[in-house]
Amino acid sequence: MPKTIVITGASSGIGAAAARQLTRAGHDVVLVGRNPRTTAELASELGARHFVADFADLAQVRTLAEELRTAVGHIDVLANNAGGVFGDPTPTVDGFETTFQVNHLAPFLLTTRLMDVLTASRASVIQTSSVGARFFGHLDLDDVQHERDFNPQVAYGTAKLANILFTRELHRRYRDQGIAAAAFHPGVVATSFATESASVMRRLYASPLARFILSSPENGASQLVWLAEGTPPEDWTPGVYYEKKRPARRVNPQVRDAALARRLWDLSAEMLGTERGAE
Repeated sequence: MPKTIVITGASSGIGAAAARQLTRAGHDVVLVGRNPRTTAELASELGARHFVADFADLAQVRTLAEELRTAVGHIDVLANNAGGVFGDPTPTVDGFETTFQVNHLAPFLLTTRLMDVLTASRASVIQTSSVGARFFGHLDLDDVQHERDFNPQVAYGTAKLANILFTRELHRRYRDQGIAAAAFHPGVVATSFATESASVMRRLYASPLARFILSSPENGASQLVWLAEGTPPEDWTPGVYYEKKRPARRVNPQVRDAALARRLWDLSAEMLGTERGAE
């Protein structure tokens, strides 16, 4: 049965590959991208609706939520795929560290702003996370933006850890209202990821060996497509972090801390000046 699927970060890489696969399968895909030109070009190619928003500007995220509510209405799947690793801890126009805002605060804001639509639609919310959460992530609620010990890959790992904790807490708070949530690691994929970063990940992605090590965007998108097309809990288990279409066997120990997930949700809402939502 065709679904209406909103994909952020959809103008290139994993998001664009997933959008193509899902459109070919007959779904109504709604594109959200940062770059107006590439987003419009993909939308023209697919015959899809599209919206433009830069997640480094939360005013644009709030506008996006209102545009989606008005123009789309029913949403079967929200795929929070936009993200990246960045360089020095330059604050956004909102005053937050860019990596934390783009990867965590912006999708948190978009999801909570659309909660009435998502619950009415009994939607799935899919979060693109990363194995970096296990390798680099450490969440200290007194320093979530790593002001004391910033480096690009640690900030990225912590933001991706926040994605998983957000997924778990979203499931806990809203499962009784029909929301199903999952996070996943797409693999190490050959995209423009990390090009704005001075981290070791940029050197990996730019390395001549990259084409032998990295997976294609199409392969990386396959798990997003599997989750988007699936019916929870029959095809996948809500509240779980996936790698290779299976619950991850090894995770950052903080992933299992339900109290931390709850406190991160409340802190994020406080940082954004939004309602905490269901308890």
